[in-house]
Amino acid sequence: MATTMSWGSYLLIHVVIFSWYVFTLSANCSLKVTQGHPGAKTYGGRWKYLTFLNLVLQTVFFGLVVLIDIIHLILPSKNLRCGVPLLLVKLRDTIFTIWAFPIGTFVFLSFWSIYHYNRELVFPKFLDDIIPIWLNHAMHTVTLPLALLQMYIQPHRYGSKMRGLLGLSILAVLYLGWVLWVHHVAGIWVYPIMERLSPMGLVIFLGVSSITVAPLYLLGEKLNHKIWKTTAVSAGPQRKKKK
Repeated sequence: MATTMSWGSYLLIHVVIFSWYVFTLSANCSLKVTQGHPGAKTYGGRWKYLTFLNLVLQTVFFGLVVLIDIIHLILPSKNLRCGVPLLLVKLRDTIFTIWAFPIGTFVFLSFWSIYHYNRELVFPKFLDDIIPIWLNHAMHTVTLPLALLQMYIQPHRYGSKMRGLLGLSILAVLYLGWVLWVHHVAGIWVYPIMERLSPMGLVIFLGVSSITVAPLYLLGEKLNHKIWKTTAVSAGPQRKKKK
């Protein structure tokens, strides 16, 4: 059964994770654009790729978590139960439960599932000469272990399923609309797999991809409940009672 840690321990771990994401994001933005893969120079730039958007999301989230850790270290406990500190904790839990965990998990599962089926559909072999293998794993693999680590070391309060699924659905619809808009304006598909699908196949692929994120939200809620043995987890360090 997991137990919470001191805010100092949280800060140490979160600074390391935040620094990792800043480094990974910087490495991604520094990639050389070639004639063979001019993706960053085409319409939408890197912002049309879910992998990049997820990196930004995770970086922002862990930056917020670091800020919360610092606030809890420097402010008296009586000032943490209301106002801005409490609002930030609620924001942290909202971002993690509705977006950071489901999207980070989806990136891992969808990428590697398609990659092992046929890598040319999502990460053509020529990209090996552009994107180092460590960066590929940093973008598509490490996100899941870090999300699971965050869930294990710190409890998060889940709101109603309706609110959570609605928030996640809105994000999925917005990204789907963005992908379709990029194709409408620039005539390009974000991922190679979309170019090879028939119109009906594309509808099915996009539909299944959008629906898949919902079970990932429910998975996060179940894991959080299993780890912390309660649906009413606290925002701060405490040792959980054993049954």
